[in-house]
Amino acid sequence: MPRLIKPKKLFGKFFITVDIVIETGLHIGGGGETLDIGGLDHSVIRDPISRHPYIPGSSLKGKLRSILERLENKPVNRPGGSGTYRYESDDLEEGYSEIGEQSNKQTIKFKGAKNCPVSRIFGSTGVSCWVKKSICEEQDLELVKSEERNDLGNNEKYVFVKGRSSTARLIVRDAYLTDNSAKLLEKIDTGLYMTEWKFENGIDRITAAANPRQVERVPKDSEFEVELVYTVEDFTDEEQNSGQLINRAEIFTEAHRDIKNILRAMMVLEDDGLGGNISRGYGKISFKNWKFQYKNYQDFNNDPLQPLSSKELSASIEAKVTNQLPAKFPEIQALLPTIEQSKLDSEENEDSV
Repeated sequence: MPRLIKPKKLFGKFFITVDIVIETGLHIGGGGETLDIGGLDHSVIRDPISRHPYIPGSSLKGKLRSILERLENKPVNRPGGSGTYRYESDDLEEGYSEIGEQSNKQTIKFKGAKNCPVSRIFGSTGVSCWVKKSICEEQDLELVKSEERNDLGNNEKYVFVKGRSSTARLIVRDAYLTDNSAKLLEKIDTGLYMTEWKFENGIDRITAAANPRQVERVPKDSEFEVELVYTVEDFTDEEQNSGQLINRAEIFTEAHRDIKNILRAMMVLEDDGLGGNISRGYGKISFKNWKFQYKNYQDFNNDPLQPLSSKELSASIEAKVTNQLPAKFPEIQALLPTIEQSKLDSEENEDSV
């Protein structure tokens, strides 16, 4: 039986709140297309109660992941639907993905989820893969087949194991209209509630026949507020008992790197686009009213006889527009815990027991 994987201790949460400004009409489909004559061909996703358009957290998170994959030059090693491929870490440790038909198998090297900047932030789903035999034996991994290979690198033996999944450290909430934007959009007169029609025409190059279609979009200058929450983890009990403080320091270094990578991806997103039909001018966005805060969960009172209490969110670091982030970045990083802070909190918790 594989050895139990112990989760990292929860240390705190890092909060990013920011407004998304729609610079050109945004279309994120809701799957509610109708076949009515004169109706929309492609509608936007809406909240079922308020009927307000919104931006799903999955859409924003998926786009940020895709951008970071390209910034990190990650290979596509996981087949998806409709002949598409994406990048995933097949296991916590590095190894090789196996893709393709049985008669034409290929191997692609991947970085383990615990060290991969993409999978560490956004998570990954484990699948069967090739890892070093020494790692398999040391960590009691589950073998999928008995075959061994020594042609994958450094003359080491590799075995085919059941890969392990890694949870995402980043939560991306759904983004909803700001109060001011909701009031303005309720007043627009387009024939649609809070949105606009975009009429397009595909022209056959041979016959010149037209293929008209109608797309629903969220209008330019609409604003949404979104929250991103990054989980800061501490060491495991196993790491603490081993006295490997370098591992603990590395955990907090990872948090600093991850926040930087999240902001890198968001800055690139402003030069790219969100939603569908980006190459046709849709989905240009910008960010404004940035706010960064941190909450340290080590401040919860451990005394069972005392009321539950928690330190307030840290003082916020704010930036009006994205191009102010580079200058503010040292202050933003200073909100995150350090190895010294971790030691201090541990000593305080021990004293309170």
